[in-house]
Amino acid sequence: MRSIFISLLFFIFSAAPLLAQEEIKNDSITTIENVVASSNYVIDPLAPSKAAFYSAVVPGLGQVYNKSYWKVPVVYGSMGLSLYYYSFNNTKYREYRNAYRDRLAGREVTGELAPLSEDRLISGQRFHQRNRDLSLLITVGLYVLNIVEANVDAHLAQFNVNENLSFGPAFEQNSVDYNYHMGFTLSYQF
Repeated sequence: MRSIFISLLFFIFSAAPLLAQEEIKNDSITTIENVVASSNYVIDPLAPSKAAFYSAVVPGLGQVYNKSYWKVPVVYGSMGLSLYYYSFNNTKYREYRNAYRDRLAGREVTGELAPLSEDRLISGQRFHQRNRDLSLLITVGLYVLNIVEANVDAHLAQFNVNENLSFGPAFEQNSVDYNYHMGFTLSYQF
């Protein structure tokens, strides 16, 4: 089944030309100086570090620096949801802990936790403590992911994608038996 799937994918992608850019047909020979001089391609080597620094200071600011404004609500939404669950689980953890302390001190437990036994109070306390710690870990992970994403986005914004790069299928005729063989070619020019 797996080999059929791979063969099918190979057949589909080998039938379609996979060109990254349009071909430019020039009759004149261009030199490297002309290509470099005619392009308005500017590389700022400090842009990724600036984006990462901005994102570390204020989450989402690196995305604004990279002009990826749509990512800012995603950053704040994910971190806000994780902090909400941290707060919720911390509140529940304290409720279970206080109810268990009251039960051990001989005071009467009131509210929704009154019918629970001591074992249930301990297990509820452990459950919410574990979820609280997990929510904090997820928040820290999302913060780091925010910084890494701003850095990578700034790096990829400087990635040179121009007309000198193409990828496509190639058919070559064997000179011995004159059969055609299929393959892929990667063409680049400087």
